[in-house]
Amino acid sequence: MVWGLVSLALAGGQPTPPPPSTETGGPVWVIELKDTVNPGSALYLQRALREAALAQAGLAVIQLDTPGGLADSMRQMVADILAAPIPVAVYVAPAGARAASAGAFLVLAAPIAAMAPATNIGAAHPVGAGGQEIKGPLGDKVTEDLKAYAQGLARQRGRPLDLAEQMVTQSKSLEAAEALSAGLIDLMAADLASLLGQLQGVKVKTAAGERAVSGQGRAIVFQEPSWREKLLSALANPNLAYILLMIGLAGLYFELSTPGAVLPGVVGGLSLLLALFALSALPVSYAGLALIGLAVVLFVAEIKVISHGLLSLGGALALVLGSLMLFDGPGDLAGLSLMVLLPTVTAVVAFFAGVAYVAGRAQTRRSVTGQEGLLGQRGVMLDPGRARLLGEIWRVRAATPLNPGQEVVVNKVEGLTLWVEPAPPEQTKPTGER
Repeated sequence: MVWGLVSLALAGGQPTPPPPSTETGGPVWVIELKDTVNPGSALYLQRALREAALAQAGLAVIQLDTPGGLADSMRQMVADILAAPIPVAVYVAPAGARAASAGAFLVLAAPIAAMAPATNIGAAHPVGAGGQEIKGPLGDKVTEDLKAYAQGLARQRGRPLDLAEQMVTQSKSLEAAEALSAGLIDLMAADLASLLGQLQGVKVKTAAGERAVSGQGRAIVFQEPSWREKLLSALANPNLAYILLMIGLAGLYFELSTPGAVLPGVVGGLSLLLALFALSALPVSYAGLALIGLAVVLFVAEIKVISHGLLSLGGALALVLGSLMLFDGPGDLAGLSLMVLLPTVTAVVAFFAGVAYVAGRAQTRRSVTGQEGLLGQRGVMLDPGRARLLGEIWRVRAATPLNPGQEVVVNKVEGLTLWVEPAPPEQTKPTGER
């Protein structure tokens, strides 16, 4: 829901693109998707296609090279391609590029699908958190859903349904020449100029009706992602989001346990805000977030309550379970790597427990400052109303007369006046001791 509001806010206020003429003669817009399929790249594609439509571009070329990504972001990008009122070509390039996993769906959805030599497409079988296979009824449910989605796109664009199904159910992959001969793509092109030459005058179906491609000899506009889209793409990684979340919680926990240490609180606050921004764009389990929050509460309670480590143990268990449950949903980016999770959890638990231990010891240690710190301190009488104590001269009172030079001990503090009594004989330093 948060991600939807962000997209709506950024897209709001834009005029509806006018329907282009049958023969569009505007520039060619090139949209480079070289990242994973994530909320940032989805927002970038949505904005770029909208601006291309406003400019009545003769063709929008999505130059694609992706290993896959989030299923939700892929569906949003597919919807934007299907709704585009101008001709759109998804071009897997340059040589060595791939349209894997979620990227294969973008090719299936395109009115024009093209690939450069030495590229490949496919391997769209859904995976779960951590990249593992989704087993059982849930795995069957997700696979069947994506299979039907791929077949629907293939049917709309007149592409082979069996290959669309096999890419999802069997992780089938094809190189460019195979995809062309099988009818999965429309053409092969070594570069952008070759692509534009082959497409000149070709008629394609768009959301606004049939349009003729007009790109050869036109100005080429390379659309760049905005800083907001770049930031969201960088942060929309569960491993980075999780590390930022742990740094944020650790910094705020340290600040709460030791007030006055400003830097940990500032770093923790900034990290937590970035983590929340990233989590708003990822498939997050609220149960996992709640367990992590419970872990922090238990660690804070360990400082206030003497539980002999039981609260810390409960916090560690809640943190581990919450971390394992934090991300959920199909997609190559939907999981948290165990190589990140295990050392991060170990370090955070050790940090929390260490701070709780130090804070607990500080609370039980005898005060050595203020009025409590003066009680029991020894001094020497200077005259009936004054004594030297801890290198300072204090006003003193006593219940019995005291002589100058007599050793005394503080038994009560009243403002700036100390009540003293003769030091016990057994506590008097032996002669010659220094």
